[in-house]
Amino acid sequence: MRLVIKAPGKVNLCLFLGPRRKEDGRHELVTVIESVSLADELTITESSADSVRCLGVPEPNLISTALQQLRARGWQGPPLEVDVDKRVPIAAGMGGGSADAAAMLRAARVLAPLPEELAQQVAAELGADVPSQLEPGLVLATGAGERVQPLPPLAAHALVIVPQRFHLSTAKVYAEADRLRLPHAASELEVLRLPLLGALRRGELPSDELLVNDLEPAAVSLRSEVGAALEALRAAGAEQALVSGSGPTSFGLYWGEDCADRAAAAAAQLRVRFPGATAALPVGADAGRPRQRA
Repeated sequence: MRLVIKAPGKVNLCLFLGPRRKEDGRHELVTVIESVSLADELTITESSADSVRCLGVPEPNLISTALQQLRARGWQGPPLEVDVDKRVPIAAGMGGGSADAAAMLRAARVLAPLPEELAQQVAAELGADVPSQLEPGLVLATGAGERVQPLPPLAAHALVIVPQRFHLSTAKVYAEADRLRLPHAASELEVLRLPLLGALRRGELPSDELLVNDLEPAAVSLRSEVGAALEALRAAGAEQALVSGSGPTSFGLYWGEDCADRAAAAAAQLRVRFPGATAALPVGADAGRPRQRA
């Protein structure tokens, strides 16, 4: 059997940063995560032993770790060869590695019985972004990102994604956020979460005050080029421009019936200065379903 499965990247439509947790040192978060059409593609075939090939990502990686964790817990799938066509920028705040691991878990359900509770457990152990990627779409994530609540789609919109030619360490961005005293108190997180969740449940667009990323000042502090990309997106007509995750990727939001055309035009304009700029659309669960191929 050969399976082909998409692993959509993600953007954070908002990210509110809270205090560090005593038990594991991770920060509490309230974040809205949306899957987008910019996606890796995994081709999975039966083989004599597990192996993963992904240009630019050495083993062990999150896919091979996911397979190891599944087998350690009794999953009976066949040995697999996994080839990754990498399109989501690496170490860029778009959760590419997490998306790949989540795609592997979705594929594992097809290859052999996999209880949902086990899939969720392995996802949480792989990293805070993996649970939110198990089913592509729009979700509210809390805790350190491991508690996930699916949400209805937002009004029609498109995105322009602007990657950078450099990476930013997630740990360094969080450390810079602490240095800048950006985290909210736990009580403030709850005050922010309630109106955000209310608007999203009603299918409404949250206010600009809620479409923010608290990690953005830290990313800009470490690399001023991130701020330049945000300014360029706004100049290209984006209604909102944000950093995704801990960066350095930025993205702009374009709303309305003509959003796809406007985003495509803006991406073409920005590509002169940012060669990797690309237009994208939000995607749902259908985008991440495995397909059999002869």
